[in-house]
Amino acid sequence: MNGIRQSMMIDIEENGLYLKIEVTAEGDARLLHFGARPLVEADIAEEQKPGFRLLELQLTGEDRAEYHGRTHRATYPGLRMVYEGMNDSRNEQGRKLELLLADPVTGLQADLHIQFYNGVKTVRCWTVLRNEGSEAAEVEYVSSFALTGIEKEGTLDRDEKMSVYIPHNGWQSELQWRSYTLPELGMSHMKDRGSKRISCSNTGSWSAAEHIPMAVLTNTETATSLFWQIEHSGSWHWEIIDQYDHLTLLVSGPTEHDNHWWKRLMPGEQFVSVPVAVGVAEGGFEKAIGELTSYRRRIRRPNDDNRLLRIIFNDYMNCLWGSPTTAKLLPLIDAAAEVGSEYFCIDAGWYAPGEWWDGVGEWLPSSERFPEGIKYVLDYIRSKGMIPGLWLELEVMGIRSPKLAETDDSWFFKRHGKRVVDRSRYQLDYRNPKVIAHADEVIRRLVEDYGVGYIKMDYNINAGIGTETDADSVGDGLLAHNRAYLAWLDRIFARYPELVIENCSSGGMRMDYAMLSRHSIQSTSDQEDYVKYAGIAASSPAALTPEQSAIWSYPLREGDDEEVIFNMVNALLLRIHQSGHLAELSPRRLALVKEALDYYKTIRADIPEALPFWPLGLPKQQDDWISFGLRAGNRVYVAVWRLAGGEKEVRLPLSAFKGKEASSQRCAYPADTRGTSSQWNAEAGTLVVRLPEPRTARLFELDF
Repeated sequence: MNGIRQSMMIDIEENGLYLKIEVTAEGDARLLHFGARPLVEADIAEEQKPGFRLLELQLTGEDRAEYHGRTHRATYPGLRMVYEGMNDSRNEQGRKLELLLADPVTGLQADLHIQFYNGVKTVRCWTVLRNEGSEAAEVEYVSSFALTGIEKEGTLDRDEKMSVYIPHNGWQSELQWRSYTLPELGMSHMKDRGSKRISCSNTGSWSAAEHIPMAVLTNTETATSLFWQIEHSGSWHWEIIDQYDHLTLLVSGPTEHDNHWWKRLMPGEQFVSVPVAVGVAEGGFEKAIGELTSYRRRIRRPNDDNRLLRIIFNDYMNCLWGSPTTAKLLPLIDAAAEVGSEYFCIDAGWYAPGEWWDGVGEWLPSSERFPEGIKYVLDYIRSKGMIPGLWLELEVMGIRSPKLAETDDSWFFKRHGKRVVDRSRYQLDYRNPKVIAHADEVIRRLVEDYGVGYIKMDYNINAGIGTETDADSVGDGLLAHNRAYLAWLDRIFARYPELVIENCSSGGMRMDYAMLSRHSIQSTSDQEDYVKYAGIAASSPAALTPEQSAIWSYPLREGDDEEVIFNMVNALLLRIHQSGHLAELSPRRLALVKEALDYYKTIRADIPEALPFWPLGLPKQQDDWISFGLRAGNRVYVAVWRLAGGEKEVRLPLSAFKGKEASSQRCAYPADTRGTSSQWNAEAGTLVVRLPEPRTARLFELDF
């Protein structure tokens, strides 16, 4: 510990991010500013600065400094931590700060890591706790990022200028973005501090069971935004609270009070918190998502899949529904090849003769479904010029799986001495070397023996709050398992770098950037209604990069031409997951599928570089019209859906191109415009689109 301290200011300017850290003579470290513009000193009164703490940290048996309700402010030893120094370095990603804090009473040390990324206004933050004391330190809460004064810029009251965008999520109802003022969430500015918080949490092994682990906060007065995402595949928590007449954002992984997580650190041990990304933008929601999209592309595992964007046919949705056989598959394979698919994935059911839900876990092909052997079908897929794929659910084992005979309780999550059961499956524990060996062998068999190049990795249960096995708390067991699974996944990708593994959890129930920094592609939904899927598809690029967003397109047996077009427009600016009974479509409707896939192949090189925008704002399922676009340099792609309503015409603001004449403008799909009209008005900066009938969709291209 330093005996004599001097107060100082640390100013950081990096990639358009401005940080200001104050260290007092007493050793208090305060993050006064994190923004898109330099700090205006008048925005913070001197008496408010004690609320601008770098870290909140609560240990069991320690006091709380004030009335706090359920918030995580005024923690101990968080309030006691003193500044010990800073490491400022550079690595291949960019600048790296490590701020070193210590508790003089317990000996607990906290290293706050801030990793910048060259050219991106987003940082990744995490906290490393090290117990340098002589007694156990029992942790109830530790922040990965803490920032006070998130509303301080501008003169208007926060009730008037601040809005928070929250992505609600649910099975078949993914990506339901909504924006709220703070009073609409019950947090009116009535006192300098209170017990109310605006918060989102996830508890369990579905990280996106109710919300995507991210949010965007905008200041409409200053036209700036703050955004964050929690890069974790299990339990997490964020909250906005008020203190010292300012708003504070606290972002973390699991906590004891919110997520059943508690950790005992023995002397000499350390704990690394869940990483979070935090960034700023000059502008509103779209600018924030643009910055976040660039960051997501930077942190993602390099892979060819996100560059090539090959078209996947999967036989499940509105098609075989998990009951594949050789006889059913062969005509589908022919049809998928005919329209231009490049992967063909056999979905669930290939491993069991009949009902399979509670018997999964062995992952050996059914001889009844495939009398000639599954390799016959996989080779047939390859002979048609496509890469074969199979569905797996490798984190679970059915309660009637024949594989159970080779296992014991140590393989599975347990609580109160009993195995955790959900939807007739047990949750495998990836901390167990026997589980790892089992998973390794399944992947080896599929890749090396069967020649599989694509795996749809599903996960259809939520294992709940965690496991008590070899853990300080059930939440601690879940966190350790989450990290062990990610480490296993890293090893699989290192062993088979060309293998594509789709991230699926009953659709989008684990849509997070712990998974998506590794997986190249994400299932966005199990939504079976193509009209309802449009809003999910259009919203998806706010939660993940467009090239990772897999969208089902499943023309129906009984549909018409407009139904096919609508289905195809859903996916054309994202990642196509083709399905449906293609072999049974009329020649004209099949030709519409092929036309869309042929067109996709001409534009897909633009998608990994493009940024998303929403001319009509973020979609809602209740909207009559929705629209989503991609901007790739001077080219703009705009998808338009008319869902319902009497209005046949819509004006789409493209404000970035206001005043510019379009060198070309066309309805790109379908080629037969079928009564569709569109007109670019340069002076107004609007694209006027006319679609005569509800439940129709079109895709437009403009060049400037």
